[in-house]
Amino acid sequence: MAAPTAAVARSVIMAAARSDRVKRTAEKITVTRNVVHRFVPGESFDDVLGAGAGLLASGRMISIDYLGEDTTDESAADATVQAYLRLIGMLGDQEVTTQGHPLEVSLKLSALGRALPRHGEKIALENAHRITSAAAQAGVWVTVDAEDHTTTDATLRIVRELRADFPDLGTVLQSYLHRTEDDCAEFSGPGSRIRLCKGAYAEPVDVAFQSKADVDESYLRCLRILMGGKGYPMVASHDPAMIEAAEALSEAAGRRSDEWEHQMLYGIRDGEQVRLAQAGRQVRVYVPFGSQWYGYFMRRLAERPANLTFFLRALVSRG
Repeated sequence: MAAPTAAVARSVIMAAARSDRVKRTAEKITVTRNVVHRFVPGESFDDVLGAGAGLLASGRMISIDYLGEDTTDESAADATVQAYLRLIGMLGDQEVTTQGHPLEVSLKLSALGRALPRHGEKIALENAHRITSAAAQAGVWVTVDAEDHTTTDATLRIVRELRADFPDLGTVLQSYLHRTEDDCAEFSGPGSRIRLCKGAYAEPVDVAFQSKADVDESYLRCLRILMGGKGYPMVASHDPAMIEAAEALSEAAGRRSDEWEHQMLYGIRDGEQVRLAQAGRQVRVYVPFGSQWYGYFMRRLAERPANLTFFLRALVSRG
C-alpha cells in the first residue's frame, strides 16, 4: 500500500475506533470476534493464561494487559484493580522455568481512574501502587503503558512517584512524539526499564512526527540513547530494520543478552519471535485480554492498514 493511501486508511480506522455505532456493530458479529482472536486470545483469565503458558513453553516471556481505558467511573477503576490483583495471584502460582523475569503485567493509567473528574491522578497513583505492590510480592514485573500525548506528563509524574518504591517499574515511550528523545535521556539511568515503541495514536503535527521515515529516525535516535544508558531497554518493534539495529546497538554498547529484550505483540510475526528466542535473545510478547478489545484491535489495524482487508471481508460477510 502506498504511503498516502496508508495514511488515509489509518485516519479512517482511527475514526472508526471512536465511533460507538461501528463498535456496537463489530461487537455483535461473530466472525469479527474470530478475526480479533488473531490479536486477543480471549476475554477470560483462562484464555490469557492458556495463551501465556504456550508462549512461556516456547522460551518467550509475557506481558499481560487487561484491556480497558478512559475509565470515568471510580467503581470501574476499582474493578480493574481487582482484575489485576486476581491475575497477579494466578501468575504467581505458575511454575515457570524461563530465566530472568518472564512474567509481567502492563497497566493503562486511564483504566485506573486517571481521567476521573476529581483527584483522578491521585486515584490512579494509589491504584497503580496497589497493583505494583502485589506484583512485587509475586515476582511479577509491571510496566505502565503510554497513551495519547495529552496524558504523557501525568503518566511520567505517576511513574516517577511509583519508582521511589518500585525502582524496577517499567514505562513506555513513543518515538513518534517530538519530546521522546529528552524523555529517553531522563529515563536511561540505573534501574530504569523503558519499552520503546513507535506509537499507535493519531497525533497532531505540532507534537508528533507524521511520516514513517521521521518516526523511524526518531526511534533509532532514542534507541541509541537507551542502549548507551544504564537502564534496561525493551525494544518494542516488529520492523526488521529496527530489530537489526537493536542487535547492532546492543553489541556496540557491550550489552549481554539479559540486559535488554525484544518485545512484540501477540499474533504478529510469531515465527520471528520464536527465531529470536531460539537464537538466545530475550523476547517478551504483549498479550491483551478482556471484553474491551475493540479499541485495542482498531489500533492494531491502524498500525498496519493492510490488515483492514481481512476485517472488511468479515464485516461484509456478516450474513
